[in-house]
Amino acid sequence: MRMARALLIWIGLALALVLPLSHAATSEYLAWRDPVYIASGFAGVFALCLLLVQPLLALGWLPGLHLIRSRRVHQRVGVVLVAAVVVHVAGLWITSPPDIIDALLLRSPTPFSVWGVAAMWALFAAALLSLLRRRLSPSSWRVGHTSLVSLVVVGGSVHAMLIEGTMNTTSKAVLCGLAMIATLAAVVIPWLRARRRAPAKE
Repeated sequence: MRMARALLIWIGLALALVLPLSHAATSEYLAWRDPVYIASGFAGVFALCLLLVQPLLALGWLPGLHLIRSRRVHQRVGVVLVAAVVVHVAGLWITSPPDIIDALLLRSPTPFSVWGVAAMWALFAAALLSLLRRRLSPSSWRVGHTSLVSLVVVGGSVHAMLIEGTMNTTSKAVLCGLAMIATLAAVVIPWLRARRRAPAKE
């Protein structure tokens, strides 16, 4: 029973990740794009996929990984996520510097740019906070990290949904929805556990 449940979880996660990637890989929009733009787009799709994986690792919900190991993988995946976003933005900079400058200066006429930039800076701030974790109290770390990553997931999801590009709308919506639900669980469940433990200490 436990093995069957674990298998279903991994299959469900694989489908949630592979379907958006496969739709992006076979999109008709790629026919007129240069390799740098295509690589940049796939880096963005890959980063969006990692937004679903990260909260599952933080909660230790992926079968076969105990909590300590799962959180170590969470840290490594966080580095990969930052790298994917850097590749995404750098590729767009190479193909169209004026658009990236407008987006970074928050003067782009496209709403998805604002959401994307907000998610990017929140991600960089969360990564910096991770480097400073030992200098912070547990409560300060928890509030800061969860606030920033929540902004990353919400901003990244809205950014993706507003773009009419290589990703299939349905698979993209499912992926973003799952990422937001998993992130909400990663924020709320530790808080509820702390609330339950608090009376026992009094």
